[in-house]
Amino acid sequence: MSTFRSILVADDEPSIRHVLTLVLSGHGYEVRAVADGEEALRELAARSYDVLLCDVRMPKRDGLSVLRQALADHPGLTVLVMSAYGSQEQALEAVGAGAYDYVQKPFKPEEIVFVLRKAEERERLLRENRRLKTAGAPPPERILGESEGLKAVLRQVERLAPVHTTVLITGESGTGKELIARALHERSPRAALPFVAVNCGAIPAGLIESELFGHAKGAFTDARTAKRGLFSEADGGTLFLDEVGELPLPAQVKLLRVLQEGEIRPVGESRSERVDVRVIAATLRDLGKLVERGEFREDLYYRLNVVNLRMPPLRERREDIPPLARAFIHRFNRQLNREPPVEGLSPEAQALLEAYAWPGNVRELENAMERAVLLADGPLLLPANLPERLWTASPPASQPSPVQQASSSDLSLKRAMRELEESYIRAALRRTHGNRTRAAEVLDISHRALLYKIKEYGIDPDAEAEKGSQAPS
Repeated sequence: MSTFRSILVADDEPSIRHVLTLVLSGHGYEVRAVADGEEALRELAARSYDVLLCDVRMPKRDGLSVLRQALADHPGLTVLVMSAYGSQEQALEAVGAGAYDYVQKPFKPEEIVFVLRKAEERERLLRENRRLKTAGAPPPERILGESEGLKAVLRQVERLAPVHTTVLITGESGTGKELIARALHERSPRAALPFVAVNCGAIPAGLIESELFGHAKGAFTDARTAKRGLFSEADGGTLFLDEVGELPLPAQVKLLRVLQEGEIRPVGESRSERVDVRVIAATLRDLGKLVERGEFREDLYYRLNVVNLRMPPLRERREDIPPLARAFIHRFNRQLNREPPVEGLSPEAQALLEAYAWPGNVRELENAMERAVLLADGPLLLPANLPERLWTASPPASQPSPVQQASSSDLSLKRAMRELEESYIRAALRRTHGNRTRAAEVLDISHRALLYKIKEYGIDPDAEAEKGSQAPS
């Protein structure tokens, strides 16, 4: 897998330009050749290149000057210099100024290819080093769960990761679609190269093409310099297009071309560039219905939907809720510097977690656990630490919770929830010594709602405060 794609050759000898263009094009590189240093700098400003292959001695502007200006304007550029016999000292000076290496003229074309391959290997190692440093900062987030639905998805990930196939991940918001996309990348031969994620719905329609495919200098009013797009940034690796259903139709046409031809054309550019990118897309919208309404191209839909991975919602994998909750508790203990840390869930709190429908899926569970760890007073999370909506929402009839299964036939869930709510209001008042404002904060309800419930249940806050002061410490 080649790291470099585009090469700019700068040499005043027509024969050198001709030979290098033929040889390098034959090895799969995109080559552009110019005759002097000033033209080389103009070309670098107009579009992005991976490599500058530059003669040391050129008219108008010499190679050393071009080298220094090019590296100042384009820090990621790899520069190789060519030097004629007798100018080795200048070549060494160029290496000292930042060139990767030099080739002595006259040379065999294979020498240039050999030096390019060495530079590519160095670039791969640098990328891998950056990736490992990034990965070492926080460890990659594991996909937790033992449900059969999640296991089925992970089995598909293992089969699909080694191949180049385009994958469409579908599922509700918060189910972990980006985690699955990252798992596909990290288990693939592309793992050492970039994983670039973009939310297509978060970028204004007028900017999406420039963001994805890049633009040439002067392509539009604010395009003062050329810009590499996200496809170029992901070259060799994986591009994750989240919310792909939000792409406007003009961008859909360009995306289809990339998938069919492996080429991109930056906005305002007349030439195409080849890219090697695996595309993984995700959506919570029904792309089939968008196709029927004419809002999404049918040919693009079939290109993206080669393999469909459906992420099951959390309500379909309830056995995964306790391990996920414990993992979040462990994480927020560290992030919030809890001393002593929260050790786990009380049976009552776990029952509430398992009974709730979780319309926001794993992301909603994560937010609930952060809040609970923040407000917890003891070693176990209690129902009072959980958001009020978990107390009042009824679980789906098709997925009975342990609380429902344990209830006797003459005890309704509604009555049980009222009794649970009353007991935790009393507990909050005892813990706060009758302070209604603090009790409302602990219960995560408004002060007015607490006063209403105190009246509804006939609770005497002063009596509960007295009980709290008499409790053994």
